[in-house]
Amino acid sequence: MPAKKAANQPRKSMKIKKGDTVKVIAGTDKGAQGKVISVLREQQRVIVEGVNRVKKHTKVVDAGGRSGKSGGIITTEAPIHVSNVMLVEGDGVTRVGFRRDEVTKRRSDGSTYTAHRSVRVSRSTGEEI
Repeated sequence: MPAKKAANQPRKSMKIKKGDTVKVIAGTDKGAQGKVISVLREQQRVIVEGVNRVKKHTKVVDAGGRSGKSGGIITTEAPIHVSNVMLVEGDGVTRVGFRRDEVTKRRSDGSTYTAHRSVRVSRSTGEEI
């Protein structure tokens, strides 16, 4: 029997974010590109526009009024694991890394100080994403 995860375990940051264009590298939709609609951090999954489409059967419910009855078969995107997608950069795909940049920040009283900011970078080109 596998060990259970601790409830107060720190969350892993995901390298793919909402709005990124990704390419599917494994599964039935391999090769498809799309925009990330949402990120499910707890399950380590992403929902990509036009990828992993499934049909959902919804019950007919009488809502009343002008809306009438809603129901039937709805086609929607299902989540896929984040390891099955890669970030698109230019013509190809790239892995994502992080870099700590030193920045100057300003306090409310007008004084300045240096701090560090984490930015995503392309592993292939080294440019900021």
